Amino acid sequence: MAKPLTVDRLLSKLGIASRSTSQDWIRAGRVRIDGRMVHDPATWVLWPEEAVSIDGRPIQDSVKRLFLFHKPKGVITTHSDEKGRKTIFDVLPADLGYLHAVGRLDQATSGLLLLTNDSTLSSYLTDPANKVMRTYLVSVRGKFTDAQVTEAITGVLDDGERLKCDSVKIQKSSGRESHLEVVLSQGKNREIRRLFKVLEHEVTRLRRIQYGPFQLKDLPSGGWREIPIEDAKKILFMPCS
Repeated sequence: MAKPLTVDRLLSKLGIASRSTSQDWIRAGRVRIDGRMVHDPATWVLWPEEAVSIDGRPIQDSVKRLFLFHKPKGVITTHSDEKGRKTIFDVLPADLGYLHAVGRLDQATSGLLLLTNDSTLSSYLTDPANKVMRTYLVSVRGKFTDAQVTEAITGVLDDGERLKCDSVKIQKSSGRESHLEVVLSQGKNREIRRLFKVLEHEVTRLRRIQYGPFQLKDLPSGGWREIPIEDAKKILFMPCS
């Protein structure tokens, strides 16, 4: 049974355009509901019972797609930037169609980023209740100790918010630098950098190598690979043996 949505959210949910782009189209008079032009992005619509068109062309549900992308360091995870900084969509081919990132990686972080036009899939992957694990390789200044591993897993407070790792493995530890493998399930904003700052270790390198069952492996920086959406869902929801 169809569920009523605001028209801007409908266009975003179908993977036709971002919500902000959809709002611009609506305000410009490019969108009609049952032949009636609408200008308010918050107009409710029951699609497909009510016909929706853009520039006279009826909308259709986009073919759902999922891509693994190796985000390079130095680009930001957004469609556009008011400061003119390079975004992930400046790196990706334009003919992939409208996609949104599943979560974010900050400008200084590299590694695996999932891109999709399937809002249901991305909602599942980012919902903290589902505890979808993300794995990172982290380099920090100074010697990281076993006691600090326990502290990171137990959790620390930063600006009133509890930050914690699900697991931390020390791969190398010296007075100058330590290399760690860190697993998270919360995905809070800049969580790793904030957590290690509380523990008095500056993060010098951060790369995500896995998100749920999806792995970066040998995908080169700036490279991408599509996984058929049905295969992706089988991998994601495969029962543990």
